[in-house]
Amino acid sequence: MKKEVLKKIADDNNGYLFTADVLCHDISKTYMANFVKENGYERVGHGIYAAPDVWPDELYLLQKANPKIVFSGETALYIHGLTDREYQRIEVTVPKGYNAVHLRKKHIKVRTMKDELYEMGKTMVESGYGNMIIVYDQERTICDTIINRKKMDVQIFQAAIKEYMAVSDRKLQVLVRYAEKLGVRDEAMKYVEVLT
Repeated sequence: MKKEVLKKIADDNNGYLFTADVLCHDISKTYMANFVKENGYERVGHGIYAAPDVWPDELYLLQKANPKIVFSGETALYIHGLTDREYQRIEVTVPKGYNAVHLRKKHIKVRTMKDELYEMGKTMVESGYGNMIIVYDQERTICDTIINRKKMDVQIFQAAIKEYMAVSDRKLQVLVRYAEKLGVRDEAMKYVEVLT
C-alpha cells in the first residue's frame, strides 16, 4: 500500500520524490529511505530524490528548493525560445527582503523587486524536461531585456526582440502596460514601431 503511494507520488512528479510530499501521506522517513534505496533513487537535493531513469532538471529542482524565485533575464529568454543561446548563468528575480545569499553562492544572478513589480507577469511553463516552473511571461521578459540592454550581448538582445515580434501569440498591449509600469514605455514603443 505505502509502496504504491510512493510510486504514485513519484509518477505525479515526473520521477521525483519530495520528502515533504511523502510526510503529508503519513509515510515515515525511514520507510521512504528504504524505498529510495531499494528502487535506486538518487538524492538530487535537500529532501529531493530522483528515480534512476530521470535526468535531473536543474531549473525545476532549484525552484522546488526556492519557491519564491522567478526565472528571468536570459534564462527566461531561453525558456521562451526567444534566444537559441543557452544562458551562462541562471538568472532569477526574488521579492525585496528575500535572503538570496545561498543563491549567489551558487553563482546564480539574483535581482530583487518590490512586490507589485515582482508579481507582474509571473506564469508557469514547462521546463525542457516537462516539469512546471515559474518564469516571467514573454512580455515581462522583453521589458526586462529592454531595461538591461546595455548589459547584454547585442546579438542576444536584437535576436530576442525580433523573435518576440515574430511570435503569433505576442500581446503588445500587455507589453506596453508592463513597460509603462517598469519605466521603459518610450524605449519599448521604439522597438514595437520599427518591428511591427
